[in-house]
Amino acid sequence: MDFNTEPTLEALDDYNNNEPIEKRRTIRLIVIGILVVGLAYSYVVVNSQMPEDYIGTPENPGIGIRL
Repeated sequence: MDFNTEPTLEALDDYNNNEPIEKRRTIRLIVIGILVVGLAYSYVVVNSQMPEDYIGTPENPGIGIRL
């Protein structure tokens, strides 16, 4: 009985830079897409006009929180 059914690294298609060109292109597009979405989100967060939060009242001044 052969219990060694695990594939070796050499048996894998993606080992040692042997992956198909379509897979490389897909991975690159996913990484670029994630970066673009992150940049867009960062731009919106930085340029949003959020009011400064103030905790307190004129009689009982609190602290100002600026994110």
